[in-house]
Amino acid sequence: MGAMSFGPRVNRKWLLAAWGCWWLLAGRLPAALTGPTLHFDYRSRTAPENPLNDFMYFIPLISPDTVAVHTNAGNTQQARILSRHCVTNGAEFRAVCEFALTGAGLQRSVFDHTGKIQRRRQELLAGHPLTHQLTAIQVAGAGRGSVEIAGWLTNGEPTVTEVRLRFNAQGQASPVSIRLEDLASHNGVIGPENELVARVKALTFRRQTGPPQMEVTLDSLKSATAADSLWQHWMGSLKGMAVNLFLPPLTVTAEGHAAMLAFGQALAMGQTTYRFPFATRLQAGAADPP
Repeated sequence: MGAMSFGPRVNRKWLLAAWGCWWLLAGRLPAALTGPTLHFDYRSRTAPENPLNDFMYFIPLISPDTVAVHTNAGNTQQARILSRHCVTNGAEFRAVCEFALTGAGLQRSVFDHTGKIQRRRQELLAGHPLTHQLTAIQVAGAGRGSVEIAGWLTNGEPTVTEVRLRFNAQGQASPVSIRLEDLASHNGVIGPENELVARVKALTFRRQTGPPQMEVTLDSLKSATAADSLWQHWMGSLKGMAVNLFLPPLTVTAEGHAAMLAFGQALAMGQTTYRFPFATRLQAGAADPP
């Protein structure tokens, strides 16, 4: 019996050409998506500038909700790491990296609560509001701050346990503010109420058991409808000190929390670059802040 045939013989030249085309196309396939890369040299006179949108890219990374980032037309806001100081006793280490926010403009990250409302709809309709929901984070103009990193050393290898971003260094007012609102149901209609504006002193990420969280320390707190007067600023600072006593930490995503600890480790070790992972919940923003 002759050999069984399973179809026409494959032309060797055609096969080699097909493999060549495959390798050519494979070389053109897009690489895995990543976030922006930050650049540092820790020298104030030559510190490279990073677009503020890159420096604040951690916001859509840590958010469980979809985020749209808006900047005004002609925005020139930049971030520069100016210095690095690190001390250790052989078992623990602490590092402080000063940064400057320069340029003019306004950046606003707006959080979409649609998914949260859908997930908690029955709870809301039952009369249980969701209080102090983060609605937006805004950076207006320039400022000075620092990244404070703490951790321990194991066989000389660092493990970061805390990263704190301070936005009010050298006595300057923080350019960062947040908007908080309650989500509540009235007559079967779910919507926001009791909107508050708070100036942010610091954001803190800690390595700990349980859900990943971000602690927010405030300089002041006032109603979004309050007048912009010295009296309101003074009352707002008092409310800010009081609210820090009971404002619970905000739950953040595990990947965003890990990215901030890795960011702190890169600075503590004096690395010259740090690349954020890709923020899957980031939406394209508009030209002008809403």
